[in-house]
Amino acid sequence: MKTHFFIKIWMLSLPAMSISLMAEDVKPSHREVIKPLLNMTFNQNGKARVRKQGGNPRRVDGYLVFDGAVDGNRQVDPQIAVGGGYVLHGTNNGLIIYDKKGNYVQGVDMSVFNRGIDPKLFFDPHNKVFGFDIWNPWDKDKKKPVNVSVSSTSDPRGAWNTYPIPTPKARDGGGIGYSRKWIGYEFSGGSEQNFVFKMSDAIAGKPATVYYFAGNMGHPVATQDAIDDLYFLKITSKNFVITRVHDDENGHPVATVFSKKPHGLKYFSYPPKTPQKGTKQVVACGDRYPKNIVLQNGCIWFSHTINCDGRAAVQWNQLKLDGTLVQSGLIKHPSHYYMHTTLAVNAQEDVLVGFQECGADMYISPRFAFRRKGDPKGTMGNVIPIAEGQGAANGVSWGDYSGSTMDGDNLTDLWTIQSIANKKGKGETVIV
Repeated sequence: MKTHFFIKIWMLSLPAMSISLMAEDVKPSHREVIKPLLNMTFNQNGKARVRKQGGNPRRVDGYLVFDGAVDGNRQVDPQIAVGGGYVLHGTNNGLIIYDKKGNYVQGVDMSVFNRGIDPKLFFDPHNKVFGFDIWNPWDKDKKKPVNVSVSSTSDPRGAWNTYPIPTPKARDGGGIGYSRKWIGYEFSGGSEQNFVFKMSDAIAGKPATVYYFAGNMGHPVATQDAIDDLYFLKITSKNFVITRVHDDENGHPVATVFSKKPHGLKYFSYPPKTPQKGTKQVVACGDRYPKNIVLQNGCIWFSHTINCDGRAAVQWNQLKLDGTLVQSGLIKHPSHYYMHTTLAVNAQEDVLVGFQECGADMYISPRFAFRRKGDPKGTMGNVIPIAEGQGAANGVSWGDYSGSTMDGDNLTDLWTIQSIANKKGKGETVIV
């Protein structure tokens, strides 16, 4: 298996502060006060429906590997967040807590958190709390709430506060991010596609003022740097557009376009569908937009799936806040397809890129690659096979997400969760 890479460097043409001063502050288009739904414990004091799956910790080529949920469908959408001594794992069917050795601790279904799908998880290393969102398009009031839940402490077994935030014109998908002060969200559909609210309110379980912004600022960033401002990244066909949400003189959030610069990405078209062994059924490889974005040491990091030479491949990027590309790498295969990627970067700027592999002679299988900060720019280590898929999926769609994250306790360890096709071609998950 051979991995190829490329790199382009753009010279900084204008100081970031100068760019920010040229832009105007944009105020929220409207606001709503949302009262939280309170759970005294993760499993409702033992009354919640138990979801017990996964575990079976083992070593594969020296890496800790254990099973996540084995939902047995094509829309697993796996995610993880790590901190407080635990691994929190989410799929469309529910949430599970493991310890860091890979042992099952607790599990519940999504009804505990007001129901929903498409979970996106995080652990905030500044406030030492977990957070996640799920989207509920089936509510009786037709508000299609994004249910954003935040733990009260670093122990996910304890109390949680869930905010049902109305998004009546929302469509499938979305992205969550955080800073030391703010939680931010992006969704498609309608004239207001971003909102923010205060992390402190969510942790305390207080009624929270949710501020909506008109238009679309892009995907909110997981802010691992210890700052209050929250950034959003929007990638157009030509530009990186970075927007900063910060406080005005009254302490209310305002949005400022911090930078707008041509990205110069060589590959940015949608990835094609992948073939599978023993069937004519192809599988979607996702889209060209990143599913998680990280701010670490003053730079934005992300990976995304793109079309390279007629096959799906993984492209990963590091850019400054002024939109200058620091480095970019490509992970591709001469005949197979790489799909559904996410990236994690730690405080030392070591990088893990997780994804899945498929092709005409194989089934969907979990993979990752790793680089250390001192490695040559734009390069990544060998692709590491975690496990091998066993059967062909029977539909075009194969979930929408995977998950990769930094350990919020030591700010060093890197984790990823990827889907794998079982013998029936259904989705299970593996955590590394």
